[in-house]
Amino acid sequence: MKKCKVGIIGCGMISDAYFNAAKRFRNIEVVACADLLGSRAEEKAQQYNVRCCTCEELLRDPEIELVINLTPPQAHAQIAKAALNANKHTYSEKPFGVDLEEARSVMLLAQEKGLQVGCAPDTFLGCGQQTARKLIDDNWIGKVLSGTAIVQGRGPEKWGHAPFFYDKGAGPMLDLGPYYVTSLVNLLGPAVSVTAVTACSEKFRTFGDTVAENYQDKYKPYDAYPVNVNTHQTGVIEFACGANITFIASFEVYRHGHAPIELYGSEGSLQIPDPNTFGGPVKLFRREWPHRDPAEFEFKEVPMPFAYSSNSRSIGAADMAMAIANQRPHRASGELALHVLEIMLAFDKSGAEGRKVQLTTSCKRPAALPLGLLDGEIDA
Repeated sequence: MKKCKVGIIGCGMISDAYFNAAKRFRNIEVVACADLLGSRAEEKAQQYNVRCCTCEELLRDPEIELVINLTPPQAHAQIAKAALNANKHTYSEKPFGVDLEEARSVMLLAQEKGLQVGCAPDTFLGCGQQTARKLIDDNWIGKVLSGTAIVQGRGPEKWGHAPFFYDKGAGPMLDLGPYYVTSLVNLLGPAVSVTAVTACSEKFRTFGDTVAENYQDKYKPYDAYPVNVNTHQTGVIEFACGANITFIASFEVYRHGHAPIELYGSEGSLQIPDPNTFGGPVKLFRREWPHRDPAEFEFKEVPMPFAYSSNSRSIGAADMAMAIANQRPHRASGELALHVLEIMLAFDKSGAEGRKVQLTTSCKRPAALPLGLLDGEIDA
């Protein structure tokens, strides 16, 4: 099998997961990396035995067919367009962009160039999410009517990189929301509207006892830093299939007891694992089950027949490379990511304007993975 040669731009926090997981897939090979901080690229190049180069050198390299873009969110669209202009396919970390127009411009350029665009998250291709998808497709809970998707906590307010998570392009919605909204679109198909309210309780948060190197010139431990995003967003996503899902994304909660995602259908209910992971468990309840014994009135864990239960970030890029080689649609597509981005941005818009927001984008539901794939395999 001919391997697609891959270059990684951005060697920060998330890059190790991509470098490591990419080794599992037989159809891709990371051959080079670059970062604005040359020392960081040199470290990863030595660690993973790839070439270290500048961003310009990587984009000029004729061997590299696919660029994985792991830069900060505000640079995602810029780097994606640079890769496309260098006639390379591009796959970005989430989110697809920080506003809808720049994301649309990436899609338009890709179409003009005849190139493919992909975007994380690809966790919906893990065994937990794919098991839940099969249960829905096989009608185990009937027609999905409603559900909840909830991701809450205090956020990484004490982390060394904390300002990154409280700035434009992040916050609970654009940092964690992509996992949840992408999961819902994979399970239910495209959405049509969002109705939401949003809030931010504090204009500043305070560091813990460490500050990341790139913030050292600006902050010291225990300094306050600004919050530039809404830190609590709650609303209802209306899907074209008829389901209405309540979604909460918050950095304002110290503790809660909600399941990450629950779906309620005409024939039963489904508990779906954290979509920021690849594994399970997946739990099912069906209305036909006997209920005389209280123990029977509980969710039951179901077997998970799919591969990829451990961290497999880059499976989306591997699927994209296989799709390009075989001229089929890829699953973690730009079309999907653009729709997910509009859904997430619609929460702020709805909250600010006090109205339901009708969505202007849509997408095809990604194809389910087939049963029987072994670790490292992608279907043709």
